[in-house]
Amino acid sequence: MSERLRRLRERMADVGLDGFLVGAPVEDTFHTHAANRRYLSGFTGSMGWLLITTDAAFIAVDFRYFEQAERESPDFTLFRANGGMETWLGQLLGEAGLMGKRIGFEPAGATVSAFQAMKKAIGNIPTGERPKLLAAPPLVEEMRAVKEPDEIAAIQRAVDLGDEAFESVANRIEPGWTERQVAWEIEKYAREHGADGLSFETIVAAGPWGAMPHAQPRDRPIQAGEPVVIDMGVRVDGYCSDLTRTITAGGEDGRFREIYDIVLTAQLTAEELVQSGMNGAEAHMLAHNVITEAGYGENFGHGLGHGVGLLVHELPRLAKTSKDELKDGMVATIEPGVYISDWGGVRIEDMVVIENGKARVMSRAPKLEG
Repeated sequence: MSERLRRLRERMADVGLDGFLVGAPVEDTFHTHAANRRYLSGFTGSMGWLLITTDAAFIAVDFRYFEQAERESPDFTLFRANGGMETWLGQLLGEAGLMGKRIGFEPAGATVSAFQAMKKAIGNIPTGERPKLLAAPPLVEEMRAVKEPDEIAAIQRAVDLGDEAFESVANRIEPGWTERQVAWEIEKYAREHGADGLSFETIVAAGPWGAMPHAQPRDRPIQAGEPVVIDMGVRVDGYCSDLTRTITAGGEDGRFREIYDIVLTAQLTAEELVQSGMNGAEAHMLAHNVITEAGYGENFGHGLGHGVGLLVHELPRLAKTSKDELKDGMVATIEPGVYISDWGGVRIEDMVVIENGKARVMSRAPKLEG
């Protein structure tokens, strides 16, 4: 963690910050909101704030987490926070030597009420000593976008388990299974084989339901021959995977094979041609152009992909308007899709890591053969 703090301090200096507050917008019960706090400190509790200065690092938690913070965050000085933020932040800033200094906070990591509590705490400090509170750019998110070798290894473990869970269940699906049944069997396998939990609630969308990219599974039985979109991910050692496959149970129709082959060609093209130095928009168009030339450009309405790490959606963004530069060490999804109302959808998604300027595919779950 100390190396991450060193890099963060360099970034703080670049934007003129003497201190930096890191929290989360809500209580992180399901480990989906406090990735920056965990990345910097190792702390996995649901509530708490970090304060990083040029030469110190504090973790402010309440009684529930004193022991856990000391164990998980040895590079941080424990600050025992009692009551609302407005009651203890001033004291913490004083102990950190930040009176009259510039303190950054994360706009995406604070609610309006948390921001008001910060302002109230600072407002109680005498005018001459009062620090200046500033909205900071996404310093930690940008650090997290480029993964360290240990992070890539953890992500690969999550990818491998996700692949196994998909393959174990997909091979057993028959007409008459419900979408909820498929989702539950995937979760059951993942948890029984070492997953911390799911990256997100599994999407299973059969037939026309599959025209909605983020459809929720229903109790409706799967019909023979209709496309079934399965989008799933698991967490291992805190890191996420993300996988989508589209299958059929009990045969397929001609339209399915036509659409599937277009999406697969777009996906394989992007995986082959994406490279470091591209921005997210250029990567997106590698797949979008293939689908457009096949006549379905208007049916591919979402981005090509997104970064994956401690959260299942993080930087970089691969989408029409994204200026994010792809760099070695980034992990992202490649997931083009075609969605047709009253028929269904096809999406195929792998995870890749950018290495030596090219994409290395991490996902191994089988795709349909041409």
